[in-house]
Amino acid sequence: MSRWLINIYLLGVKELRSLFADPILLFLIFYMFSFAIYAVATGAKTEIGNAAVAYVDLDQSALTGRIVDAILPPEFEAPQRIALSEVDGVMDRGEFVFVLSFPPRFEADVLSGAHPSLQMNVDATAMTQAGNGSVYLQTIIASEIERFVTGDDTSSNLPIDLVVTAHFNPNLQSIWFNSVMQIINNITILAILLTGAALIREREHGTIEHLLVMPVNATEIMLAKICANGLVIVVGAILSLWLVVQGWLQVPIAGSIPLFVAGTILYLVSVTGLGILLATFTTSMPQFGLLVMPVLVIMNLLSGSTTPIESIPFWLQAIMQGSPSTHFIAFSQAILYRGAGFDTVWPDMLVMAILSTVFFAISLMRFRQTMAGSQ
Repeated sequence: MSRWLINIYLLGVKELRSLFADPILLFLIFYMFSFAIYAVATGAKTEIGNAAVAYVDLDQSALTGRIVDAILPPEFEAPQRIALSEVDGVMDRGEFVFVLSFPPRFEADVLSGAHPSLQMNVDATAMTQAGNGSVYLQTIIASEIERFVTGDDTSSNLPIDLVVTAHFNPNLQSIWFNSVMQIINNITILAILLTGAALIREREHGTIEHLLVMPVNATEIMLAKICANGLVIVVGAILSLWLVVQGWLQVPIAGSIPLFVAGTILYLVSVTGLGILLATFTTSMPQFGLLVMPVLVIMNLLSGSTTPIESIPFWLQAIMQGSPSTHFIAFSQAILYRGAGFDTVWPDMLVMAILSTVFFAISLMRFRQTMAGSQ
């Protein structure tokens, strides 16, 4: 047993030396856990911000002026007045996301109870802004009309006092979600890339033949690659959570980081094994990259990281339960967003442990076949 552990340790040290001698991979790791987190967190916002608004005012009344004045930054840019004949042109060119058209006698019809129509043209190619911004504008318009008609800026006709409380992200800032989610996604990406690249590097440099004549077996070689690359990823993720997310972006972490690390280690066994498995079907880094890309796209898009898992078809949900990334994302979100403890996340940890065993066994079997074919 001691000889087995020593072999894994020495092979792991060899893996770390090979990794640290590769400046491209080192830069990739640094970038993925630093600038990539910041860029996605601050750039890929889902809330409405600085949306361009234009309006056509055929009424030119106090009410239309009041509505226009209520459309304010930072959600919207200052509304610009255009002519009715310009609407189609500015929408086709994508100059504005929203164009409001106030008909003649709009204020008079409102006051007389004639229920006039107010047209809102929306550029729905800007999907996030179109959806959220339409709701914002409808709320603004309804509120201003009600205040104008009643003459009371504090009045409300609602029979209830509706109080909205947002848990875990009280200001609904997408940066809180995107920054942490990007770390979770990057763990998957790097785990597959680093372990796969480690095996490809052995082939390209001809060192796989050296390993075959040494007193080590396939299990020791594979475990060394998993442990060495997994260690680098875990350390990078912890530093990114502390320095980038909590320090640079000022995003709070709700739950236990040690518990998150424990689950990450379980997850890495399966996903690093997947990286080795994919690498056994290729002979060069370009082939490996082409094979990895569709796998990563499916794992990231359909595992609940981008949209809730409940939003995809039921049959696809059932298939994705066999992906360790689905359970890792649920596990990570529960801890880092909602502060869940072990009593809440243990089912996901159990499933990850089972899937890790299955993926490791399949990868090891394929890896042995590949090594036997190299002899």
